[in-house]
Amino acid sequence: MHNQDLNHLPQPVGSLVSSWKPPAPPGCEPMPGLFCRLEPLDPERHARALFEANAEEADGRSWTYLPYGPFESFENYRAWMGQTCGGSDPLFFTIQDGARAVPVGLASYLRIDPQAGSIEVGHLKFSPQMQRTPIATEAMFLMMQRAFALGYRRYEWKCHSLNAPSRTAAQRLGFSFEGIFRQAAVVKGRSRDTAWYSVIDQEWPRLRAVFEQWLSPDNFDAQGKQRRALSDLTRPLLHRQG
Repeated sequence: MHNQDLNHLPQPVGSLVSSWKPPAPPGCEPMPGLFCRLEPLDPERHARALFEANAEEADGRSWTYLPYGPFESFENYRAWMGQTCGGSDPLFFTIQDGARAVPVGLASYLRIDPQAGSIEVGHLKFSPQMQRTPIATEAMFLMMQRAFALGYRRYEWKCHSLNAPSRTAAQRLGFSFEGIFRQAAVVKGRSRDTAWYSVIDQEWPRLRAVFEQWLSPDNFDAQGKQRRALSDLTRPLLHRQG
């Protein structure tokens, strides 16, 4: 257990937060990187390209643990986007392939709580064009970087407890496991236990250095293959695995 301050009773209390102030909600400014660029989602501009990129996955397996989809028609996808993606929480961004300037995925900030200093990343939908590429990693780095630069203390990742790829991805990206919330929701008519992961602000400087090391051009050979796995770099930083 971490050392705790004591009050006058004396009871253990949390550490004093003296210099922190609640941050502003995230804005819609683009987030450019080496491999990708995140822009505010504009359904008129982005929906068709995203629908076609997602359609390259024939079996629709990446929709299984999301509360929506797969969408059989563009019209249904566009209607969902219009109903779901236009607000400030969740705040949606399209992930663009930096080399081709075309949309290949979606991500959002959600459950934005400035007073608590907490913000979550979610609604992740990576098309086959960005799965297992540096685009996916850099997009998550850019969103995390924006959150901590704004002054958030806690950055969350939550997923279905049975979604093994998402749980692996969270820890690869430096999120520490916090536990399982049992029967947290009903999704697509089925009970969902939710796995919780987080990165906190005191962990961010070391994690940011790891991301920058991994994303450096020196970490990729002539064929674009990584020389060192990100998970090898982030594993020592995890507070807890699971």
